Amino acid sequence: MRSLLAFSRSIDALSRLVGKIVAWVILIVVVISATNAVSRKVFDMSSNAWLELQWYLFGTIFLLAAGYTLLNNEHVRVDVLATKFSERT
Repeated sequence: MRSLLAFSRSIDALSRLVGKIVAWVILIVVVISATNAVSRKVFDMSSNAWLELQWYLFGTIFLLAAGYTLLNNEHVRVDVLATKFSERT
């Protein structure tokens, strides 16, 4: 049992580390998105490569941050369903 708890703690530690790294990736995505929007509106230049990069990074953020979000109990709950069930359910 101790080995399983140690394994669980190591997975939690890895999820925390990945979550903190992903937080910085979010900043990079925001800068890319803002730069792309400004260049499109101000300079009338657009690149599909930047849009593709933006979407790939959004997907990566979603997949990598899911464990961190669940670990910290910060995931979004659907209140319409949650209010119909008991707390245990």
